[in-house]
Amino acid sequence: MKLKFSLLLMLVAFLASAQQTANRFFYELTFKPKTDSAKLDKVMTILDITDKKSIYQDFTVPSQDSIMKVEVEAMQKSGVYKDMSKTIKMPKFNYKIEKTYPDMKVTFSDMISTKKIGYVDPTKFNWKILPDKSKIGDYTAQKATTEFGGRQWTAWFTTDLPFPDGPYKFHGLPGLIVKLEDADKNYTWELKGNKKVNNYSEVSFAESMSNKMGMNSNLIIVDRAKFEKSYDNFKQDPLNEFRGMIPAEAMGQKMPGSDKTIGEMLKEQERRLKDFFNANNNPIERPTPKK
Repeated sequence: MKLKFSLLLMLVAFLASAQQTANRFFYELTFKPKTDSAKLDKVMTILDITDKKSIYQDFTVPSQDSIMKVEVEAMQKSGVYKDMSKTIKMPKFNYKIEKTYPDMKVTFSDMISTKKIGYVDPTKFNWKILPDKSKIGDYTAQKATTEFGGRQWTAWFTTDLPFPDGPYKFHGLPGLIVKLEDADKNYTWELKGNKKVNNYSEVSFAESMSNKMGMNSNLIIVDRAKFEKSYDNFKQDPLNEFRGMIPAEAMGQKMPGSDKTIGEMLKEQERRLKDFFNANNNPIERPTPKK
C-alpha cells in the first residue's frame, strides 16, 4: 500500500512539473502597411516567454481559440458544416518568431501552403545604450538604439523585467523591451500588459485542427533565400498545391451545409489570401537592393 501511495505521489508530481507555464507580454503594434499611404493600422501581438524559449506572433488567432473550439465541437456533434470565415478574424500576419534561451537563436517560420517552413536569422544586434530614461507605462525604461533591416531603431528597455528579449526578432538588451520604433515611425511596438499562462501550449486550437487536416506541423529549415523564393511563389498562387489534391469532378460539388461549391469556396479563399498578401508592401525589414 505504501509503495502504491508513493508511486501515486510521484505521478502527481511528474504531471504537475510537466505543465508548462509562460509569461505572456502583450505588445500593441502600430504600423504603416502601405508605403504610398499615411494610413496606420494596429494589431495586438504577444511575446510568450518560457524558461527555454520565447515565441512572438500575432494574437488574433490564439485570442479566438475558445470561439473556434466551441464552433468546431458543435459541427462535429451535429454533423453540419458551418462557414466560419465571416465570424473568425484574419490575422495581420501568420509568421512566428522563436528565440531559444540562453543562446538566443532566432528562427522565423511561416506556413507556405501545407508546409511549415523557416530559416535561422544569425543577426546580432549592435545596441548603443544611452543614459536617457523615461516612464513607459508602469516601468522606468532606458533608451538604446540600433540599425536593423535597413531602418534605424530606438528601444526602451526595463531591468524590472529581466528578460533580454523583445517583440519581433529584437533581443540582446539587459531587460525586456517595453517600447520600440523605427526613426520614421513605420513600426511602433508598446507593451500594454502581461499575464501568466498556465498549461501553456505553443500550438493554438486552430493550428492543431489544421494539422489534423493535413498541414505539416514539422518545421522545415531552409536558408533565407530559399524561404523568400518559396514565399514569393506562394503569394503568386496560394492554392496551387491544394488544387492538385482535389479531383476536377469534385469542384462542382456543394460544400456540406453550404450553398457554395468546393470550387467557389476555393476561389473565395484565394481572394482572401491575395488580399492578405497585398495589404502590406512595407515590411519591417526592407529588401536588400539587388546588385
